[in-house]
Amino acid sequence: MSQFGGSTSGTNLNEPYTPPKVWKWENPDPESINQPTAGARTEKSLPVGKHSLQLYSLATPNGQKVTILLEEMLESGIASAEYDAWLINIMKKDQFTSGFVDVNPNSKIPALVDRSVEGKEVKVFESGSILLYLAEKFDAFLPKDFMKRTQAMNWLFWNVGSAPYLGNFGHFYHYAHEKQRYPIDRFTMETKRLLDVLNRHLEKNEYLAGDEYSIADIANYPWYSGVVLGKSYAGSDTFLNAKEDYPHVIRWAETISKRPAVKRGEMVNKTWGSPSEQLPERHDATDFQKKTEEASQSQ
Repeated sequence: MSQFGGSTSGTNLNEPYTPPKVWKWENPDPESINQPTAGARTEKSLPVGKHSLQLYSLATPNGQKVTILLEEMLESGIASAEYDAWLINIMKKDQFTSGFVDVNPNSKIPALVDRSVEGKEVKVFESGSILLYLAEKFDAFLPKDFMKRTQAMNWLFWNVGSAPYLGNFGHFYHYAHEKQRYPIDRFTMETKRLLDVLNRHLEKNEYLAGDEYSIADIANYPWYSGVVLGKSYAGSDTFLNAKEDYPHVIRWAETISKRPAVKRGEMVNKTWGSPSEQLPERHDATDFQKKTEEASQSQ
């Protein structure tokens, strides 16, 4: 089982396989995270904090997109972008509770509830949709120039379509118990092709929308920096020959990684890695300072 669900246990991908006329789920396990059906599995309401924006997430690349944007907005002085970030532990199946499914029927993080609209709760799911919703709501990190805005939207939706390939690469290269050449070759090839697309564009542009940092960069950064800097899957930077093949992607990723808001956003809803990099829940800007103080006291 990988950290984020899924297993290749009991499957030999090298054996010939003839698909049946009608697929059936073999060895169904009602306790498994992965099932071919949707909907709530348990009854449980979501917690609600003091801010208008309630985020329910985990610090996977898709989750980090939203926390990075919110921290960038707060860094830029948008006080109304304050938010509560609640941990959704997918290994404990928090994403299948009735409260979460009510916000996101697809049972995937992240999910956002905006309670600032009088008499209504605006429910937003899918990371790309959340980024666009927040950018338009606060009129920030989305270029006002028509051409630049179009470029930003192009790369935002490119991320929506391309990121699953990087996730599949990570699963078969890093998480799968049995390493199989065919899926690793298949998704490594596509990951490198996508990195080449990005590298060629960034050779001529500082950011994805030209010279303006936007939600397009924020959407793509967690995924692509993760593989070229080896942050998401140990050794992926070497395996993909990232330093030699994608220098412009690395320049872009390293530049963004130094932004204070990005560093904070990467910590939120994180429960693995170094304790100093984890902030499982975030309810106030001072939570980061408290974390720093706790770390210094423990030394």
